Amino acid sequence: MLLPLLTAALMTFQDPAGDARGDGGYILPQRPALTESMLDLRSFSVQTVTQSGPRTMRLIVGLGEIGNPWQAPSGFSANVSDIFVRTSVGGIRTLGDTGLQVRGSGGWHYHVRVTGFGSTLHAAPTEPGGAATLLEAPSVRVEGTNLVIDTAIPAGRYAYWVTSSVFSPLSPGGVMRPSESTSPLALQAARASGPTPVDVLASADDAQAFTTGTLAPVGETRDRQTLTLVGLGLAGLLLTIWATVQVWRRPASLMRTGQ
Repeated sequence: MLLPLLTAALMTFQDPAGDARGDGGYILPQRPALTESMLDLRSFSVQTVTQSGPRTMRLIVGLGEIGNPWQAPSGFSANVSDIFVRTSVGGIRTLGDTGLQVRGSGGWHYHVRVTGFGSTLHAAPTEPGGAATLLEAPSVRVEGTNLVIDTAIPAGRYAYWVTSSVFSPLSPGGVMRPSESTSPLALQAARASGPTPVDVLASADDAQAFTTGTLAPVGETRDRQTLTLVGLGLAGLLLTIWATVQVWRRPASLMRTGQ
């Protein structure tokens, strides 16, 4: 018998509407017909899920509109959602094939890619130069204008990088890259080397993804393990100072006693 499904909300981050144009100059393909809202990130929510096994992570990507120009059986096929998850210290600083790098310290430990024709979950390599490990594929369903993604990622308070790109069945990884081509089939941009996402999860005043090629995380952005180590180091330093002061005071006390 299955146990009742229990969920607990951890965070929700809102993204500005109407900004699915990359650096502001990306022009979406005209065939098949796409609308900007199909690629426009509106929100990102995180929940923990408990059923019969250990607690895992549910990730919810909110879009302006659910589109299915490629007629995928899943009911959506306009965009590719990439979610990178940082769980602890270290990690990979290159955000997959998006053309973006991590801004700030740390990197990702899990990478979720969601398309209308299939989804994947990879764990970052444990050794430099190693290959990422393919894990159990997430399950994805559409609820209104949300993609609800249940993953095998262990539950916790993490940091996230989220991007939305144009899906293409003819491109590596299913992601259409920007091009200087004026073809109605192309994702047109001023430079072909720009990031592949047309929208990223970021505050309205943060445009660095398309100017510096870096993206800041949202969520648990502080490194708890590093803060703990720093705290322990400061406590040890204060203890050493206190002990040193006590040693200095003892000779002075003895001298007064001798007088």
